[in-house]
Amino acid sequence: MTERITRRELVRRGAAGGVLLGFPSILAACGGDGIEGQANTGATTTTAPSDTTLAARLTISNWPLYIDVNEDTNERPTVNQFEEEFGLTVEYVEDVNDNDEWFGKFQAQLAAGQPIGRDLTVLTDWMAARMVRLGYVDAINKDAVPNASNLVPALQSPGWDPERTYSLPWQSGMTGIAYDPERTGGPVTSIEQLFTDERLRGRVTALTEMPDTMGLVMLSNGDDPSTVDADAFNRGIETLQAAVDSGQIRRFTGNDYADDLASGNVWACIAWSGDVVQLQLDNPNLEFVVPDAGGMIWTDNMLIPKGGDVFTASTWMDFVYRPEIAAQIEAYVNFICPVEGAREEMLAIDEEIANNPLIFPTEDMLANVKQFDTEAADNPEFKETFQAVTGA
Repeated sequence: MTERITRRELVRRGAAGGVLLGFPSILAACGGDGIEGQANTGATTTTAPSDTTLAARLTISNWPLYIDVNEDTNERPTVNQFEEEFGLTVEYVEDVNDNDEWFGKFQAQLAAGQPIGRDLTVLTDWMAARMVRLGYVDAINKDAVPNASNLVPALQSPGWDPERTYSLPWQSGMTGIAYDPERTGGPVTSIEQLFTDERLRGRVTALTEMPDTMGLVMLSNGDDPSTVDADAFNRGIETLQAAVDSGQIRRFTGNDYADDLASGNVWACIAWSGDVVQLQLDNPNLEFVVPDAGGMIWTDNMLIPKGGDVFTASTWMDFVYRPEIAAQIEAYVNFICPVEGAREEMLAIDEEIANNPLIFPTEDMLANVKQFDTEAADNPEFKETFQAVTGA
């Protein structure tokens, strides 16, 4: 409880200073679109090495503020417990500040088949899909991860890794609509309403991240963003362009929409669920909804880069998929937990978190969200077309 409040206070201080959520991973590690196209060489069919000896050291590459921290000692309880139980040292490196940046830093080594000094890294869907397609990751040793059976059903079979051969979710988040009912005069529950209600004109923002904004728009149009074709994408672009031309959309943003929503400059917007969890601390009246036509879900995934120690990394995955450990992490990070049973463990830690549907979504909520087509997210023509509308 103390650790969770301390982290939230960190975010609140950032808001008070006018730099709300300047940490890329706190509220959007994550929902971003792809980078310019790379060659699709296809994932290798690597099988996990048979070695079942733990390494002396496990090196983990993750986003900042994405695991539990004791603010008094600056120690990471989950990391410490793993070290003590398995008798090894964990080097936990917070060096994933941006998917593109991380990929650019290590791409040459990965392409050459050289180890990058990381046994495990955490990357967002579209980048994780790229890593798999390019053969830059090793398969998980599934025998070492029996707790993978605790993965929530909604995240078990992404199109880019349908058997979860190469990946396991670390945390997830939803993209939907956030609004201030005191300003909107009532609920805002659909993209159509967000984009056409004259009361909201000039008080609406959308995200610069193509999968998030286009995913919601495509769902509103009756199209499936998990399987994108050019016709459906262009219909979405027309819908988005119309909202821009009418003056409905004030601007396109990254995390900085949170400042405008908190201050009242924006009344309703396309938003990430993790942002709203934090914003509700200061304004509990703020609402987040999965639109009537459906919402989007993104996931940051654990991967084993080529050259990493597969067995040791897999052992870590199994450890953090214990419900009690997952709950311990979740009490600090406050995103969507991918581990079944963690909510029940959370009830003993913090009932408020356990009962927050933005952290532990209901089955109905999860049944009404889609993951954006990762190949479409990586399509340079789609990206260029979208940027032409957003002005990026």
